[in-house]
Amino acid sequence: MVTIKDIAQVVGVSPTTVSNVINGKSGRVSADTVARINTAIEELGYVPNMSARSLVSRSSKVIGFVNHIVTDKGSNFMEDPFLSKFIGILEHVLRENGYYLMLRTVETAEQLQAFLHTWDIDGLFLAGIFKDEFFDEISTLKIPIVLVDSYVHHKGICNVGLDDFGGSNSSTKYLIQNGHKKIAFASLHIKDGGVLMERFLGYKAALTEAGIPFDDSLVFECGMDLENTKHIAKYLSSHPEITGLVTTADFLAGNIMANLHKEGVRIPEDISIVGFDDLNICNITTPALTTVHQDMDLKGRIAVKFMLELLEHRMPNPCEVSLPTSIVERESVRSIF
Repeated sequence: MVTIKDIAQVVGVSPTTVSNVINGKSGRVSADTVARINTAIEELGYVPNMSARSLVSRSSKVIGFVNHIVTDKGSNFMEDPFLSKFIGILEHVLRENGYYLMLRTVETAEQLQAFLHTWDIDGLFLAGIFKDEFFDEISTLKIPIVLVDSYVHHKGICNVGLDDFGGSNSSTKYLIQNGHKKIAFASLHIKDGGVLMERFLGYKAALTEAGIPFDDSLVFECGMDLENTKHIAKYLSSHPEITGLVTTADFLAGNIMANLHKEGVRIPEDISIVGFDDLNICNITTPALTTVHQDMDLKGRIAVKFMLELLEHRMPNPCEVSLPTSIVERESVRSIF
């Protein structure tokens, strides 16, 4: 195994100098020496002993991402393309800052405690958390916590989210402005106090503002995949008076569109559809999906910024951020005036 002493001997500097460069403390080391040390590290295949570094710094450099979404048997939460992309952004930004990301699904507070006792985690990201017993347990933890897409507020816990109400409100108004009055709404399971409830309320508010009566028979809750969205497509195909559909996720919209094609329903000639998130899937659906855009890269960078400040025992100000949304027009909506 290659050691710091081996690198120091090759470069002709002290082990302390090599250690400083490895640990990012190269302020007093010349650029040429830093370059030669990094070259030696690469050529010799040096791998730092993270356990030893953790003991010295009292930091594992590991940040946990805890998923509390219980998926159906045989599926996993990483199948959600939104979460997959967002976690990828978190990992990238953490890596830029010298940290590692660890993923774990926990269903109960007891499982969370077991996870934290097993692994030395410096901080936690949690997505889609609600005000419940699980959060009550989280709020007692003595480590930095950053919530993502949650409407729970607690002193000392940071939160980065989105104007979910405004995004869904805008997508519904966009359909109304294009002449649509019979507009359905499709979502995963809607729970009080969460992102999807806010998007549902945004949809309802847009209808009310336009003087369009709310019809709960036009609200669909289901899983995102092809099998779970079949009944929505069948219902829409047998009710041609429904000319618009607002959804809470691009992947959900894409699967509904695939099933509508099977039913012989044309998009946007027979029905116009709007997604949410602006994922890459929007450009490969047929037709390309009009959607609500959110800046996921910015959301991830703010979440990591919050975490890094908390790790330095500094409370971010502000410590809660709600990012704006915008409509991205593509080809899945038509005007019916």
